Amino acid sequence: MESTLTPREIVSELDKFIIGQQEAKKMVAIALRNRWRRRQLDPELRDEIAPKNILMIGPTGVGKTEIARRLAKLAGSPFYKVEATKFTEVGYVGRDVESMIRDLMEIGVNMVKEEEAKRVRLKAEANAEEKLLDILLPNIKSDDSHNTREKFRELWRQGKLDDRLVEVNIRSSSGPRIEVMAIPGMEDMEMQFKDMFSRFFPKKKKSKKVKVKEAFELLVQEECERLVDMDKVIEMAKERVEQSGIIFIDEIDKICGGNGQTKAEVSREGVQRDLLPVVEGCVVNTKYGMVKTDHILFIAAGAFHLSKPSDLVPELQGRFPLRVELKSLTKDDFYRILTEPQNALTKQYKALLATEDIDLEFTDSALKEMASFAQKINEETENIGARRLYTLMEKILADLSFEAPEMKGQKVVIDAEYVKDKLKDVEENRDLSRYIL
Repeated sequence: MESTLTPREIVSELDKFIIGQQEAKKMVAIALRNRWRRRQLDPELRDEIAPKNILMIGPTGVGKTEIARRLAKLAGSPFYKVEATKFTEVGYVGRDVESMIRDLMEIGVNMVKEEEAKRVRLKAEANAEEKLLDILLPNIKSDDSHNTREKFRELWRQGKLDDRLVEVNIRSSSGPRIEVMAIPGMEDMEMQFKDMFSRFFPKKKKSKKVKVKEAFELLVQEECERLVDMDKVIEMAKERVEQSGIIFIDEIDKICGGNGQTKAEVSREGVQRDLLPVVEGCVVNTKYGMVKTDHILFIAAGAFHLSKPSDLVPELQGRFPLRVELKSLTKDDFYRILTEPQNALTKQYKALLATEDIDLEFTDSALKEMASFAQKINEETENIGARRLYTLMEKILADLSFEAPEMKGQKVVIDAEYVKDKLKDVEENRDLSRYIL
């Protein structure tokens, strides 16, 4: 699943979803391409080359998380996003930093398991079809049983048996209910105990009456699980996590200490020191075995409004050698966000209302008015970047969304006047805009 895209192609793919921030896109594109380059080297040299971790600095809503998420999707890599504020220093109640590696490994295993299930799907469907016919035709031992079986096979494939009820035996997902150490901060240990006990109590089979179509899907799932070699899945997932995993640590600025050494700030510095070995490279124990973190790419991000990167402990600063500052969004950026990306908000709302048989259209002047308003509110209140557009769009289209089922077959044009009218109250009342938008 290693990406073979060139840096230019990676940036081009990111451009389809994220507006602006070219410098950040170039940096992550190079980081992704360096992974491919590293894989081409001799094993001896390959192990010596560590990924260059990235620190993204910029206000909320400018695309930091989205860049990392889309990058992981392009690479086909296991990706995990976590807030630095979730962690506490070892010895305090809360999550320890190593839990993010365990979570990443879980994601990797699920990703590979899904791929393997797709690979064996055809064989699983063939086996499930035979099992389904056994259920539909129990105890047929006459000479013409083969002909009957083939007739039923044909009827099933034509969809003529879909609504018939059959009884299937499937593995019960609910084993004995075990509650282990449900203490805040002990979730990882609880999960490992539950996993261990699930091996002592194998899943029982239970009988269920369902329609033939649903029965087939249940049998396919069961066959997929039987055909997928979990030892191979875990081995492949471990390799993928270790060599191409990406962890995005958000809000890293919130664990910066200030000048006054309060207990909270000492604890935050403790979290930074706990992060050091994981980011630098260590071995973490997971329920799937030991996982090395040496070649996992860490991307950290923070607004750094009340602190600066130099407030991080010096050792951690050194673990993030690449730094990039993301710029605040302008009116032009907001306009482009509304029109250009493949998942633009305007396209999403058009598709949603099309399900009610409404043809929704936005005029250029309406989009410019929204962009202008978003910039203005961001400047006058909290700057929450592109997320402001979600609030604006909901406010503008709230009445239309409510009345949509009674407006089937109509065409609705959203122009600048419509936008101004819907936002009139907020525009007139500055105090209100702080709470509504």
